Amino acid sequence: MRMRPTLSWTPTEDLPPGTTSLAPVTDALRAGGVLVLTGAGISTESGIPDYRGAGGSLSRHTPMTYQEFTADARARRRYWARSHLGWRTFGRARPNTGHRAVAAFGRHGLLTGVITQNVDGLHQSAGSDGVVELHGSLERVVCLSCGAFSPRRELARRLEEANAGFAPTAAGINPDGDADLTDEQVGDFRVLPCTVCGGVLKPDVVFFGEAVPPQRVEHCRELVDQAVSLLVLGSSLTVMSGLRFVRQAAQAGKPVVIVNRDPTRGDRHAVTRVALPLGAALTTAAARLGVPVDDRTAGRDHEEGEGGEVAP
Repeated sequence: MRMRPTLSWTPTEDLPPGTTSLAPVTDALRAGGVLVLTGAGISTESGIPDYRGAGGSLSRHTPMTYQEFTADARARRRYWARSHLGWRTFGRARPNTGHRAVAAFGRHGLLTGVITQNVDGLHQSAGSDGVVELHGSLERVVCLSCGAFSPRRELARRLEEANAGFAPTAAGINPDGDADLTDEQVGDFRVLPCTVCGGVLKPDVVFFGEAVPPQRVEHCRELVDQAVSLLVLGSSLTVMSGLRFVRQAAQAGKPVVIVNRDPTRGDRHAVTRVALPLGAALTTAAARLGVPVDDRTAGRDHEEGEGGEVAP
């Protein structure tokens, strides 16, 4: 499956208005068998910006495509300089109440799984198990020549050593981990090769224009088949890689409930869209269901100074 570089979506039809009632969410969770699909909106309360909400980064920033990254060495230098700076910021992000609520629903047996379009690892840090990272993971780097994987923190250390003193002030950080830097600030930033074969390194995340691994897509399809309902949290569903699972659920007659403040590309396939802030909505739903939300982060914590690219 190939992600088209679709950066925006404008409704071409009248969509049903959103509701502020949490009943569709609590009803679905109470029935159990819920598959959760999350997008960038669930991480905004952790300080990670989204793409398309109010003030979203697409108003000032165009993510690099896979084709540009692989074809142009200058583009890769610009990308890695900006990404290296953004990585430091992303490492300070911690799960918010929305992530912790999803983990709590899972611990109480209300979910059949979690698919996330994010690559920030915050669901796992909050304690969710078996999360399917549709667009890959921040924590790995892959060589485009030999296919070797390595930890991002290892590359970060190598880049620090190779670019001593590199500490420009970014105008902003984008949801793909790309800091806003001028060409002058990028300067002669040194890009490092694979330690195994000397090939080109890329974060193990799905760029715009890149294929999501077919086996990962098939696994997600199986999760949709096994679920009773689909709960979408914080995604505009602009990118087809997430929207296709909403369509699949709706075509199978499974209820789709979306929690997102703005209209989404999947609204016409949903029972309803709940237009409320995610953190408050999910913690309120948990309270109504008698599900305690742990204020502590569980599972893997980011290491200080780590972070990275976020696919949409």
